[in-house]
Amino acid sequence: MIQMKNQDLKKITGGSITLGGATLITMGVVFIIGVIDGFVRPLRCN
Repeated sequence: MIQMKNQDLKKITGGSITLGGATLITMGVVFIIGVIDGFVRPLRCN
């Protein structure tokens, strides 16, 4: 087994989600919940 140097360990990336990615996922979920709620409980505008 090869031991990696500290510099090589710092270059490894992956498995993380960015703030923008988390924001897009959250916005998508909220939008889909709103669309489903609009079909299930249609409310009139005043």
